[in-house]
Amino acid sequence: MKRHIVVLALGMMVAPVAADAHFRLLAPASWIEENQLGDPQKAGPCGGTNADFGKPTYAVTDVKGGTLLHVKVQETVYHPGHYRVALAVNSPTELPIDPKAQTMTNDKGAVMSVSGEVMNPVAPPVLADGLFQHSAPVTAPWETDVTIPNINCKACTLQVIQFMEQHPMNNPGNFTYHHCAVLHITANPVKPVDAGWVKERN
Repeated sequence: MKRHIVVLALGMMVAPVAADAHFRLLAPASWIEENQLGDPQKAGPCGGTNADFGKPTYAVTDVKGGTLLHVKVQETVYHPGHYRVALAVNSPTELPIDPKAQTMTNDKGAVMSVSGEVMNPVAPPVLADGLFQHSAPVTAPWETDVTIPNINCKACTLQVIQFMEQHPMNNPGNFTYHHCAVLHITANPVKPVDAGWVKERN
């Protein structure tokens, strides 16, 4: 898996811990309109909030099965943590639950996240996990390529989430922020279909 790693300049000061982390899904195109911070993004599995479900963009990204898809996110408000990419074939309800969090209670009695569970090795419906682990602010976008299964899918849901460490619980979303994109996947006929992605999913 290819990663583009941003090198932090020597002497860079770590910013104070923010109350909320935010990110924008730059690629593929998000399924809802995002503001400069990436909101609305708290609710699972694909963004929105209790008060704002988000305005659809109707964007659809065409992808050839069995090839690499470029994923690009911009963290707009810093928080330590990591990212995960997953794919639902039939419905967003197939997306995995948010990462299980290890928590602690701070001196004010608030429940805080310490770390989030990472799937290793990954298995459907997760495409990549533990991405962009960081503990300092980074201004450049995070980028990677993920392998799309060789299947036919008119409207798959690609989910990109951010698990936040050292963070209080959000309502909704707990310790995770969410974005999604709609993919139209066309299988490569010269390659075998990825059975693990279509079994009991069509």
